[in-house]
Amino acid sequence: MDREGNFRVDNNSSVYFDVKYLHECYSSCLLDEDDIYLESYLNAYKELCKLMGSFFSFIETEINSKSAILTDLIGNDENGNFSTVKSMMRHEMDSGLLKKSGYVSGCRTLLRLHRGLDFIRQFLKHVYELRSDEGTSSVCMKVYSKTLGNFHPWLIRQGAYLAMYTLPSRAALLNRVCGDSVEISLAILPEMLEIADEVYSRTEVCFRTNNLSNLP
Repeated sequence: MDREGNFRVDNNSSVYFDVKYLHECYSSCLLDEDDIYLESYLNAYKELCKLMGSFFSFIETEINSKSAILTDLIGNDENGNFSTVKSMMRHEMDSGLLKKSGYVSGCRTLLRLHRGLDFIRQFLKHVYELRSDEGTSSVCMKVYSKTLGNFHPWLIRQGAYLAMYTLPSRAALLNRVCGDSVEISLAILPEMLEIADEVYSRTEVCFRTNNLSNLP
């Protein structure tokens, strides 16, 4: 979304998406006892911003704003309460912070990023499976409607769909976001997505176990 409130696809980004680095970030997310290291989770999202920012400014803006909240919580944390997903949930629940007026919750913020990861990982899976000359807009809209779109109000959904209509073919999209490293990126992508699935699954279990999946 630009300054005038219009959705747009941004084709002017010159920062390439590094699938190998994203793989490393997600690998370092995975801790013992099925926990997730939040700093690595946010580092992965910084890399995903290069992908989303190349085409979807409105998703990039959402990622940046939510990541900044969690980064501040981690930076001001002296007791390790915000070092992992489980420790953050336990801290905010035990301290009554989820019900505290005016408090910007790390759990609520992470939930928004978690939903976004569901959309991004599924979209990338479909892109990987497409032929080089096939368009990406249709699969993007389908994935969005099944994932992130379920949590967006009508106006945002319509703007998102309009932006997705302009997405290019698989080949053009990959060239745009990966530059000269398309073949290398495609070779790493399946393994990266497997680890991203594990990160998503662990986080989903944490939200469901603590009855936090529907935080407003």
